[in-house]
Amino acid sequence: MPTFDLKLKNGTVWTPGGPVHADIGVRNGKIAGIGITGDADEVIDCTGLDILPGVIDTQVHFREPGLEHKEDLETGSRAAVMGGVTSIFEMPNTKPNTDSVDRVTDKLGRALHRMWCDHAFYVGATSANADQLHELERLPGTAGVKIFMGASTGDLLVSEDKELARVLRNGKRRVAIHAEDEARMQERLHHRVAGDASSHPVWRDDESALLATKRILGIARETGRRIHILHVTTPEELELISHHKDIATCEVTPQHLTLRGEEAYPRLGTLAQMNPPIRSGKHVDGLWFWLNQGVPDVIGSDHAPHTLEEKSKAYPDSPSGMPGVQTLLPLMLNHVVQGRMTMERLIDLTSAGAQRIFGLVGKGRIVVGYDADFTIVDRHKKWTVTKDWLGSRCGWSPFEDMDLTGKALGTIIRGHRVMWDDQLANQAFGEPLKFESTSFS
Repeated sequence: MPTFDLKLKNGTVWTPGGPVHADIGVRNGKIAGIGITGDADEVIDCTGLDILPGVIDTQVHFREPGLEHKEDLETGSRAAVMGGVTSIFEMPNTKPNTDSVDRVTDKLGRALHRMWCDHAFYVGATSANADQLHELERLPGTAGVKIFMGASTGDLLVSEDKELARVLRNGKRRVAIHAEDEARMQERLHHRVAGDASSHPVWRDDESALLATKRILGIARETGRRIHILHVTTPEELELISHHKDIATCEVTPQHLTLRGEEAYPRLGTLAQMNPPIRSGKHVDGLWFWLNQGVPDVIGSDHAPHTLEEKSKAYPDSPSGMPGVQTLLPLMLNHVVQGRMTMERLIDLTSAGAQRIFGLVGKGRIVVGYDADFTIVDRHKKWTVTKDWLGSRCGWSPFEDMDLTGKALGTIIRGHRVMWDDQLANQAFGEPLKFESTSFS
């Protein structure tokens, strides 16, 4: 009888202690041994390939329920695994919003074994549910609570300091924050220029982001609540957060590390429009400086698809957001190849960091006893992003026609080979993620 269900052989395995050339054995969906010998029911030859811990994207918008013409849980997760992502945290601004027990339960039911990757769902904070958040955040399959401080969908806007403090006082888990100052943005609406998407970062300026980040850091300090600031776009915010690491973690996105406004808006127009905005090359350089100072904790894609028809509307009637879950890892691998960061730092930002700050159970590291989640990459592969490679229902990417080096060859989730060489498996195996804070009552 074979010793293992699956063996990955001859690859470079990125363990917590660094890269080793070793075979990995998988049994019952768990990592059973590193540097093993023995037979297996299935053997995958990984010669010349890197075996990374499964990539975790901690910010996606998969649009279901209510907005399935843009994306749904199946198509969004399909794009995820095509890009090497094994787990995602999905955001609450759907229709209806994910803001109650019933709506979390509904999403989990829609997702089980229909989503290709493992998953958790954020609960959206509102003035109406603020007093129940300490219970909602402990629901199985929830990633925690999400606050939109500025320009949100529906009633998921919590912009006043009193209400923000009320939300933060109701619960214990780390709260995710979209930090843009609503009052300042309302005052600056006149800076939007009709038909000119490059005015988007003028309207939603650096101070809109920095002011909101200062406010939420102060309220977090006052209430004793840990927070996680999403999609940081300014070096000044990262410098500020560096002084508050005892209470605050933060995220940067591949697009804000890659797209420079001076080039992106003339080339892409409204396809470059997102919140917070794509900013200047100087901002990109500043984000990289602070990334290499160690301040950002995770990379999240903020995958937020809209149809090309919707994006073709003239600014500012065009919606903000772009797809990105499938290109997260390829873009960051390309940055590794170009010497902007190390593979060790990439792994920390895309797997170990998420496990550490959110308390994920059995994810984020190649360790015996953890789930057998692996992203297998060919970091030397030169290729071009093409439309026919994209899995998202929206069918486009701001990175189409971009030449990259480094690509996910395989996505393995709990021992299941879900994607290999751009081919999906016959069945989706996605299950809810588990968290230390919700594992025991």
